[in-house]
Amino acid sequence: MKNKQPAPHPLYGHSHKRKHEKRLFRSRHKSIGQPPGALIHIGEQKVEKAEITVIGYDEKQMVTMSVSDASECFVLKEKFKVLWINVDGLHETAVIEKLGELFGIDPLTQEDILHTGQRPKVEDFERYLFLSLQMLDFNPETSEIGQEQLSIVLGPGWLITFQEKPGDTFDALRQRIGSSSAKVRKHEADFLAYALVDSVVDHYFSILEEIENRIDMLDADLMATFSQESFNALNALKRELIMFRKAVWPLREIIGSVARDDFAMVGDLVEHYFRDVYDHVILVIDTVEMFREIVTSMHETWLAGVNNRMNEIMKFLTMIATIFMPLSFIAGVYGMNFKNMPELNLWWGYYAVLGLMVLIVLGFMKYYRSRKWF
Repeated sequence: MKNKQPAPHPLYGHSHKRKHEKRLFRSRHKSIGQPPGALIHIGEQKVEKAEITVIGYDEKQMVTMSVSDASECFVLKEKFKVLWINVDGLHETAVIEKLGELFGIDPLTQEDILHTGQRPKVEDFERYLFLSLQMLDFNPETSEIGQEQLSIVLGPGWLITFQEKPGDTFDALRQRIGSSSAKVRKHEADFLAYALVDSVVDHYFSILEEIENRIDMLDADLMATFSQESFNALNALKRELIMFRKAVWPLREIIGSVARDDFAMVGDLVEHYFRDVYDHVILVIDTVEMFREIVTSMHETWLAGVNNRMNEIMKFLTMIATIFMPLSFIAGVYGMNFKNMPELNLWWGYYAVLGLMVLIVLGFMKYYRSRKWF
């Protein structure tokens, strides 16, 4: 019979065991010694085969299709006002290279797309705009925050997104595109780029809500037990917030740059929308910093609570040792084997010594009570 794994605790799950194994830095040893622009995938292969999905739309029509060959995407570019190409899976470098040839994407940009886990950034190549950011997702079953790199290449009338695996935060956006009255259908590809970034940033807020719930539960549990399991979960949460901050902090500069600078691919109207996203990013960063301070304070509270419990134990042991010191002295004196000890011949001597010991114990207890030690 197979051994059943214990069900995860509703607060901790198994995350505190795995969190310390999650690396914040992805090794780049594959790219060492390679020339600039070498197409080498750095990161975990999360799908068996890369999938390409195309959404083409204008004010009158919208078409969604899956294509097997990247060259088919270039033919569709002239048929729609906006062409959104989404690639799930980055390990097949030939797909990225083919799209790069068709749409004029620089080899250095292709290299950045394949190097997952890098710092979010924005680069203007005049003929296209490159955005790289981190998508985050919260798994309620394991209480883990997943991280995935999203690369956006924005060109005239087209936009390409590169993701590590299927599944994202854009389902609501796809539904809006399907509606003929949606605002996104009336604008160019730069508005689609804004909508994608806005969806990623808005999803950060849902993750922050989950983190806040975990903080509240941890705080209540911490005050009740001061257990090692609480401490492990607290450390795991602290590590997640560090990862969250690493993913979000650079967006402040990136979104601000898009909102202020005159990028050829971003119109004045869309710059106004990016300023709204910038405000959301600032709010996310402030919230993350606040949560980090709360978790740090909880960490210090846990250490103080453990030290206080240790002090209580040491105080109790000290009281016991102090009480037994005079008793041990008396027992040691009358335990000596001298013949000339008159008290040993008194019939009431044994009872007198026991009574003296009891008075000493009661005296110490009264003294400790007066000092409010117990």
